[in-house]
Amino acid sequence: MADYQHIVLNEVADITVVHFLDSRIIEDLAIQQLGAELFSLVEVEGRKKLVLNFSTVNFMSSSALSKLINLHKKVVAAGGSMKLCNISPDIREIFTITNLNRLFDIRKEEADAIAAF
Repeated sequence: MADYQHIVLNEVADITVVHFLDSRIIEDLAIQQLGAELFSLVEVEGRKKLVLNFSTVNFMSSSALSKLINLHKKVVAAGGSMKLCNISPDIREIFTITNLNRLFDIRKEEADAIAAF
């Protein structure tokens, strides 16, 4: 398993739970690195069941949203699925305004997201 700067992974059976280390995902370089780390989970490590836990994230830029959309495409193309959980009300509102709540399977708690597989 690779060393990651922006995420921490937990394994629950065959599900990879991703926790973010940054509370604000806004800097371009950090977003590029985060995207590379997330993409490698699917493209290099072959992980097909992801839960992204946003409990530590209180702000993210539109560039970060774009990375999530691209990650979703990669997971689906690999025959997998992805769930999001513990999203703050402010970020949840952004997902709703941009209709991303229709693209992503968003669950309230990590346990709910894991159980949804």
